Order: sequence, then C-alpha cells, then structure tokens
Amino acid sequence: MRAPNKIGRRIRLSQSAKAWILLAPTLFFLLLFTVYPILRSGYLSLHAFELGMREPEFIGFENYTRFAASELFWKVMRNTLLFSLMTVVPAFFIGLGFAMLVNKQRAKGIGFYRTSFFYPVMMPMIAIASIWLFMYMQESGMVDQFMLWMGRKPIAALSNRSTVLPALSVMYVWREAGYLMIFFLSGLQSLDPEIFEAALIDGSSPLRTFRKITLPLLAPTTLFVTITALTDSLKLVDHIVIMTEGAPNNASTLLLYYIYQHGFIFFDQAKASALTMVMLIIMLTISMGQFLNQDKKIYYN
Repeated sequence: MRAPNKIGRRIRLSQSAKAWILLAPTLFFLLLFTVYPILRSGYLSLHAFELGMREPEFIGFENYTRFAASELFWKVMRNTLLFSLMTVVPAFFIGLGFAMLVNKQRAKGIGFYRTSFFYPVMMPMIAIASIWLFMYMQESGMVDQFMLWMGRKPIAALSNRSTVLPALSVMYVWREAGYLMIFFLSGLQSLDPEIFEAALIDGSSPLRTFRKITLPLLAPTTLFVTITALTDSLKLVDHIVIMTEGAPNNASTLLLYYIYQHGFIFFDQAKASALTMVMLIIMLTISMGQFLNQDKKIYYN
C-alpha cells in the first residue's frame, strides 16, 4: 500500500503539469512576441546597425548619448509630453462624465447613448485619421469653412506649429473618451447602491456624494484608467503617418513616429531600438510610479 503523502505528491505534480501544459501556448507567444523583441531591441541599441551592414557593430551607449545631445530628440519628447497631457486629462474627465450619464439600467434610450459614445472606439485609427484630415483640410475643410462662415481667417490647423498638436489631441480625445467610459461604467455599476441610498437619506447633496463617496470608491478603476490612458497616448503612430508625417518642422512628431522614422524610413535599426528602449523605460516608469504611489491609498472592496 502506497503512503498517502506519496499519492498526494503525485496528484500535485499531475495538477502542476496540467497547468503548465495549459499555459504553454500563452507563454510561447509571450516569449516570442514580447520578451524576445525587448531583448533584441536592448541588444541592438548598444550597436550600430544601418542599412548595408551585414552584422551589428558594438558601440556601447553611443546611440543614447547622441540622442541626449540631439535637439530634435528633446523636441520629440516635449511634443510627446504635451500630447499626453492634452489627451489624457480631457479624455479622463469626459469618459467619467459619459459613464455618469449612462449609468442607468432602465432609462429611455440608454442603449443608444452608450452605443453612440462608444462607436468611435470601434473605428480603425486610420479611418478616423482620414476623416479628420478632410475636416482639418486647409480652406476647404469643415473647420476652416466654419471659420470663414464666422468671418474669421482660416486656421489651417495641421499646417500651423501652434495648432497642430491641439488639433490632433481633439481627434484622439473624441476617440478615447468612449473607451475610458467603458471602464468607468463598469466601476460605477460594481458599487453597492445601498451606500448611495444611505447618503441620500442622510441629506448628502449629489456633488458631495460624488466627491466623498463615488470618487474614493472608484479609485481602483481610476488607477487602471490613468495607467492605460497614459501608456496608450505614447503608442500612437497611425494618425501621424496619415495626417501630418511630423509636419510642420517636426512640430507633430511623437516618440513612436520618431521610432518609425528611424526604423522604416532611415533603416537604422540600432537607433530605432535605442528609442524603443527609451519608450519602454518611460512606460514602465509611468506604470510603476502610478501603481506604487496610489495603490497603498486605494481601498479594494
């Protein structure tokens, strides 16, 4: 008769083996399409590897030092920071506002409003960029035609250094707000309605209830939405390729488009890899910084 501890050990080993077998496909694709590209980019970032070179040539941190001394690099970083601020903050508040408006189960036409707010998310960014490109078209576009109708001069939003980033931000907020709305709506519907009934009985005003009860209870959702919105704002390139290609004078060049230029226009894989590592470090810093600073202050029900 086998000892019970040996039988239990075999059962645990069998269960562990089944778990690893089930995880194997996911781990394979994770290693192939995430871990390996990161390691490969880190390796190439320490080399020179331009078009025509057979093998990468080790140069250490020279790619990083060149970018650190480049005015264009810092201009791109400034553009990326400004674009993130001009998109994340408005999209956050508009998405939360949309969620508050449609957070009713039996209101008349609520399904229509939810679909309308979310519909831009379903459209490909290339299609959205093409539509807004015609809207922003100089003189003949809808925006400039409206300015002419108002008796003002056309603004040529995509050709002006002072308006190109705000114009792109408006387009992105229009798309992103509905996406963030879904997360806020899910968070709102998970809250216990008895808490709000008690606040109403105690005479709390809607604004006070929102500030003192709704927002604190939405803190886990807020943390997730903030990190998602910030990282998403760094991963945009489609609309730049379609609408501006970095013009005018790199005023709309963002970090990912800068990477695209080095990798697929200049065919300099090493510099593109170095920029990719910079973007990865920024995204990790944002994500971990937000999580470590805010997670301890958050109440998880």
